[in-house]
Amino acid sequence: MKIDFNAMPDEQGYFGEYGGQIIPPELKAIMDDIDRAYEEVRQTPEFQEELASLHADYVGRPSPLFHARRLSEQLGGAQIFLKREDLNHTGAHKINHCLGEALLAKYMGKTKVLAETGAGQHGVALATACSLVGIECEIHMGEIDIAKEHPNVTKMKILGCKLVPVSRGTRTLKDAVDSAFEEYLKDPQNFFYAIGSVVGPHPFPKMVRDFQSIVGKEARAQFLEKQGRLPDIIMACVGGGSNAIGLFTEFLPDEDVRIIGVEPAGKGLDTPDHAATLTKGSKGAIHGFKCYNLQDEEGNPLAVYSIASGLDYPGVGPQHCYLKDMERVEYVTADDQECLDAFINLSRTEGIIPALESAHAVAYACKLAKEMSPEQSILVNLSGRGDKDADFVADKLGL
Repeated sequence: MKIDFNAMPDEQGYFGEYGGQIIPPELKAIMDDIDRAYEEVRQTPEFQEELASLHADYVGRPSPLFHARRLSEQLGGAQIFLKREDLNHTGAHKINHCLGEALLAKYMGKTKVLAETGAGQHGVALATACSLVGIECEIHMGEIDIAKEHPNVTKMKILGCKLVPVSRGTRTLKDAVDSAFEEYLKDPQNFFYAIGSVVGPHPFPKMVRDFQSIVGKEARAQFLEKQGRLPDIIMACVGGGSNAIGLFTEFLPDEDVRIIGVEPAGKGLDTPDHAATLTKGSKGAIHGFKCYNLQDEEGNPLAVYSIASGLDYPGVGPQHCYLKDMERVEYVTADDQECLDAFINLSRTEGIIPALESAHAVAYACKLAKEMSPEQSILVNLSGRGDKDADFVADKLGL
């Protein structure tokens, strides 16, 4: 039976058994207002035209599709292609949904946009979008990530957003989410919580997916134009899952295209220091929705870890959980060392410094390419550039 992926989620925000709104009634009313406003505004020519204009003239879309020839020759197997989201304004895929969310907040008359950030790319992109539309922006970020991602912290401050350091718990992404959400609950009527991935209560997994789906739409058309066929495999890193679902969505009906999501194995799946949610997690609720998550016996989120700050989240988007269960997408892992090796290799063979998040997908693509023939192809979503990670990697590797 063919599945209509466009029909998901259902009216309650579920992808199969995952998603929904596991939130207090008063907050559900706010989320339903956001859903109604989104469905109303997204149909208007004015919104579509403004967003399309910003994609072209502000973000710089379409982002290029690049054939990594030297890397492919070095590996001696499949041809690797990169969807260059790293070349977007602000340096990652995050700007795609941040523009949509900022425009929606303005349309709804909100006075402030709140968000969390891990690697800082969502924070920079949202601060940028809020500057553009003229709305106040407040970003919550864990202290460990602030120290690790200093260049993005500086950018956020230059862009005029209020940066709130989070010192609780692990001082990383999960705690930043908690902190930002608490601030949001102080005045949800006037504040807008711009979730940075395809997670959270409905309608955010749907909205962020829709705004990110431009990645896959472009990539599919570009690949067909350049190669005359579809790629054999498409691949992206998965933390919360926004860049991956952005690439995957357009290809889901293409049954001959193998789809792979790459999670962070950190210091090893046999250690507690990883964030491989779909690989090692179990079903439960986190941050207002049901998904696979890494949790203890009481259902509390575990501390998670990744060398890539944007991937260290104990939950994952509900649509990814559904795609795992139905076996449409394979979810695999790459560890810290594989990520670092790919980071350096891509930099030195193609002159492209990837984000550590994206380097997880590059690492697995390189491993897989060696087992394939030169006539086959792998398309990787290069979700962000590595400027933010360069000093951290250089220190770690003694460069």
